Amino acid sequence: MTRKFLFLLGSSRTGGNTEALARLAAEQLPDGAEQRWLHLADLPLPEFDDLRHEGDGSYPAPTGDAATLLDATLEATDLVIASPLYWYSLSAGTKRYLDHWSGWLRVPGVDFRARMAGRTLWGVTSFASTADKAEPLIGTLRNTAEFMGMRFGGVLLGNGTRPGDVVRDAEATLTAKSFFQPVRP
Repeated sequence: MTRKFLFLLGSSRTGGNTEALARLAAEQLPDGAEQRWLHLADLPLPEFDDLRHEGDGSYPAPTGDAATLLDATLEATDLVIASPLYWYSLSAGTKRYLDHWSGWLRVPGVDFRARMAGRTLWGVTSFASTADKAEPLIGTLRNTAEFMGMRFGGVLLGNGTRPGDVVRDAEATLTAKSFFQPVRP
């Protein structure tokens, strides 16, 4: 089966340390693995509106950018959340994307949770302090994978403040070379 990687870039800018680290890791993907890169800032989602307790609790099918993101998410075998560490967690755009999963779980006929089960969720992040400060971000992704019945591939961590700094993080660049190995169930 061909692995299909969806890289969701959650930074407020392009070409930052998180994206650089994700691209370095992606260079090591096996031949034939498909890659799709989407910058969440180019596909802005509205604030999530919690409708679970209105009517029958279902949500309408998404349209526009939300439909693009849902379709891309469902097509991926491997979902890579590439978000810089902002205030100890995911960027706002990345968190908003995950918030929309709550609605996608309730769109009739989508079967979002069942279709995501068994896929792999990965994370890539850069930070300007110490790796332990990324634990809330890691926990968010780990818990998301568990809730959805997905495998959790882990989070590739890189240290960098200014653009380009992450390539000087020897441990991160070494880990990137083998990061996307298949995860056993």
